[in-house]
Order: sequence, then structure tokens, then C-alpha cells
Amino acid sequence: MAILFEIKHTTTYSYANPVAFGTHRAMFLPRPAARGRLISWSARTNLSSRIRWISDGLSNNLTEIELDEPGKELTFTFEFQGVHFGAKGVEQFALERRAELVPVQYTQDEWTDLAGFMRPHTGDPDLAVATWARSFVADGRGQTIDVLQRMLDAFRDTFTYEARETEGTLAPGETLRSKSGTCRDYAWLMIEALRRLGFAARFVSGYIYDAALDGGGAGMTGSGATHAWVQVFLPGAGWMNYDPTNHINAGFDLIQVAVARHPGQAVPLAGAWFGNAGDYLGMSVHVAVHKLGDVTDQSEG
Repeated sequence: MAILFEIKHTTTYSYANPVAFGTHRAMFLPRPAARGRLISWSARTNLSSRIRWISDGLSNNLTEIELDEPGKELTFTFEFQGVHFGAKGVEQFALERRAELVPVQYTQDEWTDLAGFMRPHTGDPDLAVATWARSFVADGRGQTIDVLQRMLDAFRDTFTYEARETEGTLAPGETLRSKSGTCRDYAWLMIEALRRLGFAARFVSGYIYDAALDGGGAGMTGSGATHAWVQVFLPGAGWMNYDPTNHINAGFDLIQVAVARHPGQAVPLAGAWFGNAGDYLGMSVHVAVHKLGDVTDQSEG
């Protein structure tokens, strides 16, 4: 099954007085992937600007925007349509034997390719994150799939999702202490915990399709905004999606925009402005994800 979908992502910055702007970079366009295909896309601003499309070292699509004039309001509108391939209920996968137990045994080539995603990025001075990670493999419970599932269960059962307006991602230790956070906080804690168990794990930013937005069933946390989750590399399966915010380990509803070693490499929109500190009044973000229809598969026979 494939669906035709549309996403419109609007961000507006407001200021008390006209301010000047530096270069802005946006990450909103999905990565090339086997599960998706872009049909059309556009980026525009309310102020005069010059826009170009580039890619980074991880093959993420970037939109670089040079603003030509100052203003009291700056609005970015990003839109795209695409086809998302997949089918619910077929996310089962078989691991190679070397991946069935923790720690996963990566080959020499895999170590070379995955080293950046295996090395913890943040400090853990009191070993709280490492201790929490090891609790999921205690008492001989080292089956890889079970460990990953228990970690997802812990977020569902012992953490509280809390949206916040301030930008950035909390340090994993802070999220663990407070037992609360946003989707980015959850994903970052899970990644750093998995790395301390020897997994290759990476941060993913993107969107989540929620049938409730089109009048469907129960809503998902993170819909109506950019979303973040985790990918873990499992020999025999490859990069597999794990979403601690919604307690899912499948990828049908997840539309991948960027992958990164750490959240700072996958910021949806970033840039500079020049004026008095008190001029900044705030930011608003609106993301609309809609299904436009089903696409019939026409494979060659």
C-alpha cells in the first residue's frame, strides 16, 4: 500500500522593531529513501530572499536561505507532496545470529562505517544513563529485541511527555532525572543509552502522519509538528525505527527528513538575526500533514 500525502510547514518569527537577518538553514525535505518518493516541493519567505538547495555529509537535504531585507516579521513556508510506501503489520524482521544478543557483534566493515553512531556523544559523570541502560539487560535478559522493547516500555510507563516552547534538546541525564521531555529529548536519551550498550544508533528528525488529522482514529503524540525518533542498526534488518514517544517500532507513519549523530545536526530551522535583544517577541510553528489519497501499486509482472 502507498499513500499520497502533503505537508505544509510554516514558521513565523515576530519582532518589536525591524531587524536584519543572516543566513538561515532549513531541514524539511525528506531524504531519498526506498519508502518514499517526492513529487513536488517549494520553499518561500514573506521577505525578499534567495534560496538554494544543498546536501550535508549525511545526505540530508538542506534549504539555504539568504534574506535580502529587514523586517518585523519573518515567515518561512515549506510545502511538499510525496508518495509514502509501506504496509502496516509487515514490520517483522529476522536478525542475524550475531545480533540476537546484547552486545550486538558488528563486523569490521560495520564498525568502520558505524563508529560515529556507536560512540556516546555526551558525558555521563554520575553514570546514571549507563546504569539505566544496563538495567534493561540485567539478570540475563539480553535478547536484543526484548531489550529494545523494554526500553520503549519504560518511556511509556515511567516518563511524561511535556511539550515546551524553548528550543534545543535536553541532555540525556536531565531527561532521565526529570522523567519527562519532548520527542527530541526522549530520542536523545534512548540513543545515548543504546550506545552505552554497544548499539549503533542515530537521531532522526521528520514528520509523523496521524490519521486523526484526517478524521481518523486516536491521535499520536508529535503530530502537528516536526517529530524525532531513533534508528538502531541491527545486522540482518538494517536501520530500524524506534519511536519512544509513541511506543512504536515500525515505520509506516514516520516520514524521515534527516538523520544525525546528535540532535544539533538535525535542527528543522536555524539562523541569525541582528537587533536589540528585547526586539524578539517569539516564534510560532504550524505543521499540517494530510493524506491526499491511496496509490495503486503497478509493479511489473
